[in-house]
Amino acid sequence: MSAETGMRRVGIMGGTFNPIHHAHLILAERAWQQFDLDTVLFLPNGNPPHKQIAPGDASNHDRLEMVRLAIRNNPHFQLDTEEMMRYGYSYTRDTLCRLKQNEPDTHFFFIIGADSLMSFDQWFHPEEICRYCTLLAGVRNGMTAEEMMRQREYLIQKYQADIEFISIPDLDISSSSLREMHKRGQSIRYFIPDSVYEYIQKSDLYLV
Repeated sequence: MSAETGMRRVGIMGGTFNPIHHAHLILAERAWQQFDLDTVLFLPNGNPPHKQIAPGDASNHDRLEMVRLAIRNNPHFQLDTEEMMRYGYSYTRDTLCRLKQNEPDTHFFFIIGADSLMSFDQWFHPEEICRYCTLLAGVRNGMTAEEMMRQREYLIQKYQADIEFISIPDLDISSSSLREMHKRGQSIRYFIPDSVYEYIQKSDLYLV
């Protein structure tokens, strides 16, 4: 799939964002710049089938507010709350179908990390996802270029996928590790935007 000339180019950054951190923001910013995107939509997931929200995690409201705070000063980042408000599991295939129906003249770029690229076969209807968007994968998590290229070629052959790589620094940050650090009393300042850090402190999040 190639982006047609003159079409609006929109990146999609999905995830639980529990909490959102600088690696998320850098990945989205690099995708915006490298692929000349008009905007990047952040879609916090309310009920992901692969990643359940556990007791002690931030509420849906808290996660939405942290994303809102993290992106508020970036004019080409936007918050989309529809996945968060949807009843039942939220699937990428359904979200992309909804977006494409609403904006048929937009070319969508779905932004994922290297780990998601490697597990893409386990996603819900990956063949349909590939029909609706170009996949933009961040090269990180210590994976070699050879591993990434092998997976890219495999998915292209199996699903006729359009996959490009985003050039980003290898930042070893995960939301789960930040939650554990905060619970143990270790500082997570500078791993996340100041506004998000202040919100976590004020709201007593991730202490259980």
